[in-house]
Amino acid sequence: MARPLANQLALVTGASRGIGAATAIALGAAGAHVVLTARTAKDLEAVEETIFDAGGSATIAPLDLTQTDSIARLAAAVGERWQALDVLVLNAAMLGSLAAVPAIDAKELAQVLTLNVSAQVAMIQAFDPMLRKAAAGKVIGLTSSVGRNPRAYWGAYGASKAAFETMLGAYGDETADISQIRTAIVDPGATRTKMRARAYPGEAPESVKPPETVADRIVALAVAGFEAGHRERVG
Repeated sequence: MARPLANQLALVTGASRGIGAATAIALGAAGAHVVLTARTAKDLEAVEETIFDAGGSATIAPLDLTQTDSIARLAAAVGERWQALDVLVLNAAMLGSLAAVPAIDAKELAQVLTLNVSAQVAMIQAFDPMLRKAAAGKVIGLTSSVGRNPRAYWGAYGASKAAFETMLGAYGDETADISQIRTAIVDPGATRTKMRARAYPGEAPESVKPPETVADRIVALAVAGFEAGHRERVG
């Protein structure tokens, strides 16, 4: 069985379910050692077991990315064991409530921005040294079409994704000419996830693609590489 990412290290946030879990499993199948992060240890253990059962290897790191110093502690722990980080998949995100802009709850908006933007920036900052040590460090961020195309009632989530895209794109532009780091923004499109089920409660799950379709595309990018500032939507 081909393992094109053998001897590489990958880290996936929000790896306990949905696209994150599917991506972690696919990266493990491709030969990478995968560090899995999410808040729920039990769910991470299930993903880890799936990777192990397929002959792969993984390490779980249960944590809340929004808690003070959690990301710094994660980076320190990973850095003690490995020298370089080859693939960083920034998948963790919070939908929040869908509401008209005048009705957006300020406290919840702060929570959405903290996880979807501030925590993502902190992840990039914390793992930048390890990404620079990789032969070809890759950062792949998951976004949404509402980040570029505003939609009624999606203001909070859309704003957070627009800010995330800007931050990741800026980082990619900053590093493109002085390192081997490359960044990509992937819009998964309509995908069968718990977040989508919350947003579209009347939608038949089987009418949209499974998370594995998106995961396969992310792994293909991790294997083949991509140009600086790559962006795509998974059909």
